[in-house]
Amino acid sequence: MEEFARVVAPALLDPEERVGETRLRPERLSDYVGQTTVKENLDILIEAAKGREEALDHVLLYSPPGLGKTTLANIIARELGVNMHHSSGPAIERPGDLAAILTSIDERDVLFIDEVHRLSRTVEEILYPAMEDFAIDVMIGKGPSARSLRLSLKPFTVVGATTRAGRVSSPLRDRFGAIYRLDFYALDELRQIVLRSAGILRIAIEPEAATAIAQRGRGTPRVVNRLLKRVRDYAQVKGDGTISLELAETALRAMDIDDEGLDAADRKLLAAIVQKFGSGPVGIDAMAAALSEENETVEDVYEPYLLQLGFLDRTPQGRIATERARDHLRRNGYEVPPPRRPERLDPGFWDGVTAEGRSPASEGPGLTTEELGATSEGRGPAE
Repeated sequence: MEEFARVVAPALLDPEERVGETRLRPERLSDYVGQTTVKENLDILIEAAKGREEALDHVLLYSPPGLGKTTLANIIARELGVNMHHSSGPAIERPGDLAAILTSIDERDVLFIDEVHRLSRTVEEILYPAMEDFAIDVMIGKGPSARSLRLSLKPFTVVGATTRAGRVSSPLRDRFGAIYRLDFYALDELRQIVLRSAGILRIAIEPEAATAIAQRGRGTPRVVNRLLKRVRDYAQVKGDGTISLELAETALRAMDIDDEGLDAADRKLLAAIVQKFGSGPVGIDAMAAALSEENETVEDVYEPYLLQLGFLDRTPQGRIATERARDHLRRNGYEVPPPRRPERLDPGFWDGVTAEGRSPASEGPGLTTEELGATSEGRGPAE
């Protein structure tokens, strides 16, 4: 199943979805749910900049998709009382494009650059002096008569957002005065978001139904808002427009989303590891082949949430489905064969060492949990 077709995908499904998100985005820090530490630090940063009547320090926000980076950028501009200029790394192809944007910015305005890690190296070279000295160097003429002209810029703030903080070059990252990471949201925070969005959309919803939707939200506001809209449609067609707990669970089952927020594609991946590969370990190539997907799709789309839930383990030998994943598949009616190899608890290097040297038990193959417990009590594995 492709990423764009998945209801629980944290990325935008289509460009039109961004328009629908705008209505639900909070406009002030006080209305923003979650990210308490980030909000407190941003509030101090904004109030200090307003008190000095200076441009805010450059801010870098990084997190997985759908956690509110763009929303926070809009809130920063609104709290400062300035305009926000929106762009993205892939859209700024040439240095001239960036120069045109920077020269049109008013004093203390905010320039929001989404996916900032995708800026080209030549564009970054123009951005460095702009962020540090509020000036850009422009070449006039060509050949021997070419000369460099430095243009002064009005003080401004760059707010960068990225889903791949490790790909932001070190010189660019060092020029951001404040760097914040957005975490996944807790269940209660997602429930507040569902209730707030339902009020904005004028949807009648029971608190228990909001909790049921929040449980399947994968810790991501974008996902819970999307699920709320889909459940609203179901309530409008199949019910009286009010979202009750029973109707919400029926609608979510119709979308093939279970109580952990996994859809059919996630369960297919887990079932492949458990049923075809004996719960692992299995390499990424074999997993991708079993799902008819690309390696990058499995690593970037499917695995992160399964790892977060503790359903998968990454080991040097490959991926292993945990007992939690096996229990989840059983609850959803899947056949779960015994694992290919039992869980092992290998002794450490110094376990069983005596004055004469290492004991035979510590030199042999790894022991299972039961065998190791028996050895520690003075009984041999066979006893």
